[in-house]
Amino acid sequence: MPKKEFIATPLSGLGQRLDVFLSERISELTRSQIKKLIEAKRVRVNGVVSKSSHRLKEGERVEIEYELPEPKGIQPEDIPLDMVYSDNTILVVDKLSGMVVHPGAGNRTHTLVNALLFHFPDIEGVGPEERAGIVHRLDKETSGLMVIARNGNAYSQLQRQFKRREVEKLYLGLVWGKMPEKKGEFKWAIGRHVKHGERISVSTKKPKDALTQYSVQKEYEEFTLLEIRPLTGRTHQIRVHLATSGHPLVGDTRYGRRKTKIHVPRLFLHASGLSFMHPDTEQRIEFSSPMPKDLKDFLDKL
Repeated sequence: MPKKEFIATPLSGLGQRLDVFLSERISELTRSQIKKLIEAKRVRVNGVVSKSSHRLKEGERVEIEYELPEPKGIQPEDIPLDMVYSDNTILVVDKLSGMVVHPGAGNRTHTLVNALLFHFPDIEGVGPEERAGIVHRLDKETSGLMVIARNGNAYSQLQRQFKRREVEKLYLGLVWGKMPEKKGEFKWAIGRHVKHGERISVSTKKPKDALTQYSVQKEYEEFTLLEIRPLTGRTHQIRVHLATSGHPLVGDTRYGRRKTKIHVPRLFLHASGLSFMHPDTEQRIEFSSPMPKDLKDFLDKL
């Protein structure tokens, strides 16, 4: 929390009102904001709480503690994007692991939406302000393909496709251990954990149906590489289903193994395939993304 201190002198501030004195010296706060801080007893003169109307005397020390106000709106940021496809209606990006999709409480910058607003200003106003153009999400740790809407019609059309489960999504994930079958599916309903609301679980009072299919791509001594198809789009669905099956994703510190002697670069989950109907042409289009280098390097060392 910023804290500043000033001294009133014959050449600077002598005889000034306290609120005027501070407003002239702190450009990031308005005079009304300073008055509110004074009323909230966040301003002291010689260690004593004072009023806005207090007129400063020579040598008086003014201390103020304040928090900078959140900027209005979502600020565009010049963050590089890995573009897979773009036209006047949609964008397809390959999101990096570590990037949050959209701003939220306490996290207003460095998100995919901040980057999109810089490179494609036309998406402003497409959907809710903090989720401009966003019709689906990937976890922060998950990399891979996402489709973005550039206008209201595309936004509605894509949302409808996701709701009707017409969008096909494909993931590559590395899990601990060997799967009991080469192909299989999980049908466990999931929802907020009965005790730990920040987690998703099969132990929930409000279960929602969830279906995940998988097929084994390659087996290693301790791990198995899977191709994963989520037929529903619940939050953390893939991670929870695999953890519940006893084969959590490698690098999943929330639902999987928190401690391991093996160094894992991050959550081993990559959205490698995406297929949907183009909102304008109504023709099905498909996109693919190769396994990122950090994950491929990890496999190469096994």
